Amino acid sequence: MTKEIFIKDVMVKPTTIAKSAKITEALDKMLDEGIDPLIAVNNNSVVGTVSRKAIAEKLGSKQNSSIVPTAIHVASVVEEDFTSVYPDENVNILVPLLQHYKLVVVYDSDHKLIGQVSAGDLLKKFQPDGAIDGALEKAITIEAEERVVHLRRRMLDDNINRFIVSEHEKYTGIVTETDVAIAMRRFREAVENNHQDRRIRNLLVKDIMSSPLVSIERTATVSDVVTLMLKKNISSVPVMDKGKLAGIVTRSSLVNAL
Repeated sequence: MTKEIFIKDVMVKPTTIAKSAKITEALDKMLDEGIDPLIAVNNNSVVGTVSRKAIAEKLGSKQNSSIVPTAIHVASVVEEDFTSVYPDENVNILVPLLQHYKLVVVYDSDHKLIGQVSAGDLLKKFQPDGAIDGALEKAITIEAEERVVHLRRRMLDDNINRFIVSEHEKYTGIVTETDVAIAMRRFREAVENNHQDRRIRNLLVKDIMSSPLVSIERTATVSDVVTLMLKKNISSVPVMDKGKLAGIVTRSSLVNAL
């Protein structure tokens, strides 16, 4: 990176949601604009962030099964998973910050919110040097016939955000917290409360996964991976090596490689 580049050169317009809004509104906004997380505000003041993962956990909780999704407010899923910077600071400070936070908010000298920077925003300007292996992480797999309740348990207990789905010794899709959030919302809206417990236990990973699987070969460059992520608006890409799963590259792993 270079000293002549500042945070104001990479930041984008902030995308906010009122903490009094419904989580369904927040999820729709994230999906429509390809953003995760959103900045939660109260009277124009930043109070935290709301993520797809937090919404998935809220909608998947048994204790909320009797509450329709449109009755749950953003305030109940707000997290303080962000930090702040000023626009005239050097862009170099973003790398360690985005290794720990999903989002960096940008304030002006009057502490007014004027921008935000995510891993995706930074990667549009800067990409790690070297081969794709430098940003490769271990890929976690799950069977297509596995039950979603078991998937959710693994996500929560082991802090796993995504699984590559295997079916008949082939990789057929990917399932992330986004897929879980969408599926749980649809399920809560479509199934009556007294039938939910039984029906949700019959929900399988293949019922909610994103398919077909978008992957890239290990011989690809880092630039190829970033281009694919931005084009498809996805946060991770499985890496294949002669038909075998070699690992996965995520926006976070790319930032860590900077």
